[in-house]
Amino acid sequence: MDLHDEEIADGDILPVVIIGNGPSGICLSYLLSGYTPYLSPDLSHPNALLQSKLGEQPHLPLLEQDLEYLCEGLEGRSSNPVAVLFDSLLLPDSDFGLDHASPLSWRYEAERATPHLVLGKGPPGGAWHAMEGSMLTLSLANWMELPGLKLKDWMRDKRRNLRNDRATPAEIASYYQHYVSQKALGRSFACGTVVTAVTRQGGGVDGAPPCWSVTGLQRREGQHLDGGSALSDNIPFSVRAHSVVLATGTHDIPARLGVDGESLPFVCHSFWELEGAISRGELDQSSDPVLVVGAGLTAADAVLAAHHLTTPVYHAFRRSVTDPALIFNQLPKLLYPEYHKVHQMMLQQQHRDDQLLPPSYPGYLSFPRHRVLAFRPDRKCVLEAESGRRTVVQVSMALVLIGSHPNLSFLPDGGRALAVDPERPVSCRRNPIEVEPFTYRVVAPGAPDLYAMGPLVGENFVRFLKGGALAIASDLARRRRAGLPAERRADAGTDRRTECVVDS
Repeated sequence: MDLHDEEIADGDILPVVIIGNGPSGICLSYLLSGYTPYLSPDLSHPNALLQSKLGEQPHLPLLEQDLEYLCEGLEGRSSNPVAVLFDSLLLPDSDFGLDHASPLSWRYEAERATPHLVLGKGPPGGAWHAMEGSMLTLSLANWMELPGLKLKDWMRDKRRNLRNDRATPAEIASYYQHYVSQKALGRSFACGTVVTAVTRQGGGVDGAPPCWSVTGLQRREGQHLDGGSALSDNIPFSVRAHSVVLATGTHDIPARLGVDGESLPFVCHSFWELEGAISRGELDQSSDPVLVVGAGLTAADAVLAAHHLTTPVYHAFRRSVTDPALIFNQLPKLLYPEYHKVHQMMLQQQHRDDQLLPPSYPGYLSFPRHRVLAFRPDRKCVLEAESGRRTVVQVSMALVLIGSHPNLSFLPDGGRALAVDPERPVSCRRNPIEVEPFTYRVVAPGAPDLYAMGPLVGENFVRFLKGGALAIASDLARRRRAGLPAERRADAGTDRRTECVVDS
């Protein structure tokens, strides 16, 4: 969609603008486009209590039912109750390895559609298009799918097979792009856009209605040059909306250590920089070791990539290898054999005050419970153990892979005022945006009709971020039915019968 078309640029106020076109934004767009979930008359849910509640008003779509009431008593692997509810309805008992059919049936009802706009930097699918195509997703493939299109069926049509019930990020990105096309959502998507400011306006003495102003730049491809490349311009745009949904994800800004020398050219903060060095032939078995800093899955992918090339690897991380919070201690060995291998390497080939265990994995050495003190211009890195003992290692390159932060630069102070702790930056894992649990409306004062979903509220798995789409679409539908003006909506509650109790 071109944001300079007359229908967008004529000054009308859109009902909803969604910032982010990853799986969160796509799922919400699906629900806002008129696709409506009902309880199927032919199928039932294995949870008898939930089935009984759903059966009380089977004629009502899920969007019109009391979500808090339905959530009561459910338990799941998310701290957000609606995320547990929707996951349970889409993938009943999936945590037990069972493949129950969903009791939901989907109908397209055009009269329920809410006009909306989805803004994204790249094609639909968000950060999945930037991920390495040969790795496998952490989640099972069916956990990555969106309502109304089975991922396994799509893979079968592509004549591809899942590996160990998991897909590659490239396949997932292609699935999301196809999903938008097949469900005819594309008319609401404006790709190639970068949002630069989101501000509240109106509602003052001038009588202008209160709304959100969203401004930014949209890339527009121009004529092709003689050499075949195309000219492109970044054209400013401005749209107004009654409601704004923050769905930007968390892959925008790599986390940094904050130590001396971190900006030196050989210090990198992206797995793709390692891939680039490999493709350029800059690393081989005769290279100085690659230093990988971090104990997450991206760090493990970097270890595997370098080890496969037989390039020596130093691996430094803050936790103990046996720490229960370490992600490798939470993954089933049979389902994730490649990460189990990295965990074994971390455990068996440790640096212990210059005393090594037998070299089960030549060319790899882990430094558990170590932190980086500094990087030096001569490509040396100073590591410090918990005991205070320091080790200096010579490296060819260093990869700092300790997570990432969302880019909310379009909000005042990077959106800190919206976080659980307004004194610290927004962090998807440690300091998410605070939202109401059954509507996903932002709790912070001065932000009416602002919603957040996905990793921004702590949901880092696709299977659970879909619950945010359900909560937001349900709240917007309730407001639409009630005919509430925007400024009154925060005071109008749903029929909440009992408090929802969910174990994370």
